[in-house]
Amino acid sequence: MGMKILITGGAGFIASHLCDALLARGHEVIAVDNLLTGNLDNLAGLRYRDFEFIRHDITIPLWLEVDEVYNLACPAAPGHYQYNPIKTTKTSVMGAINCLGLAKRVKARVFQASTSEVYGDPEIHPQREDYWGHVNPIGIRGVYDEAKRFSEAMVMAYHRTHGLETRIVRIFNTYGNRMRLDDGRVLPNFMGQALRGEPLTVYGTGDQTRSFCHVSDLVEGIVRLMESDSPEPVNLGNPEEVTILQFAKEILELSGSGSPIVFKPLPQDDP
Repeated sequence: MGMKILITGGAGFIASHLCDALLARGHEVIAVDNLLTGNLDNLAGLRYRDFEFIRHDITIPLWLEVDEVYNLACPAAPGHYQYNPIKTTKTSVMGAINCLGLAKRVKARVFQASTSEVYGDPEIHPQREDYWGHVNPIGIRGVYDEAKRFSEAMVMAYHRTHGLETRIVRIFNTYGNRMRLDDGRVLPNFMGQALRGEPLTVYGTGDQTRSFCHVSDLVEGIVRLMESDSPEPVNLGNPEEVTILQFAKEILELSGSGSPIVFKPLPQDDP
């Protein structure tokens, strides 16, 4: 029997794919988004009778009767969350509290989208879930990193105090269709620059590493975790890492672009 599911940030890149996946499993889905960084075009293909979109800011409490809550509401790209840092923190902090309060009232299971950024500029590679991280709380990325760390703490507090069924996923670099080309992340940056014939911008030496996970694999992992019995945070991503410089060269080869690679200073606290 299908469930009634709330997805916050539902018009975003990852959340819109989650909408697809849960609808395909026969559930009724309510997507909530204030469209600050989300895009209704991401939901344009949804023509299911069991789908509803509500334009709403999750920093304001929401009263719904649902069986599950997936909280993915928050700007995730550096260019977006640094553009309005106070709103970013409010969305993560107050949004998590409101989702947890809703879930407690209706006894729903709740999923919290966290991030690899909770590890900050990590001192160990790869990062295990029991690593506490190396975060600059007052740096320019702190509004995102610390807000997500706080969200995890609140989720576990509701789990321990109220017995709430909770799940946490720390999302690593994810790619796929519906990504915004202007979000500042490395893959759309490189692809856009290569296709426009512009220099590919590598920050620092390019020796820093990233792992890239396709959005379909991430969504499958999220749904599987939600169906599991583990409340502990789980990393979801690709275990294979690649350096940024190597990645830039692969993008040039795949696109056939003749763009050069240029190096610029590494931004503050960039891992």
